[in-house]
Amino acid sequence: MAQTLKKQLGDRGEAIVAEWLRRQGWRIVTRQWHCRWGELDIVACRAGSQACLTFVEVKTRQRGSLDQGGRLALTLQKQRKLWRSGQAFLLSHSGYEELPCRFDVALVAPGKVVGALWQQTVDQSLLSLVDYIEDAFRIE
Repeated sequence: MAQTLKKQLGDRGEAIVAEWLRRQGWRIVTRQWHCRWGELDIVACRAGSQACLTFVEVKTRQRGSLDQGGRLALTLQKQRKLWRSGQAFLLSHSGYEELPCRFDVALVAPGKVVGALWQQTVDQSLLSLVDYIEDAFRIE
């Protein structure tokens, strides 16, 4: 049961981040894309002079979580899995391989958070986009 509630909270967090990205001019290519390396929460594309493909990792945490709102969950091992998943996505979706790519991280918390970038109610739950970190990491 707890896993189900955790999954629901995570899905809601992804939903508000996807909506925020749309409002920022991004097109959501897919959500919850799976491969052997793991899952890409959101893949979004921006066209025009600033064309880019971004793989967005969404961390939805209760306030006061021990991993600093999800920041500490992005270990080097997790970053490598995301990078491999991004590579797998590009190999299976022609047309995106020429775009510059980056990995972003979105941090979401339930309830109202002062100074949040975006707040939205999903399934009667208010969630706040606390931070959005562009180009959060690189694998060299």
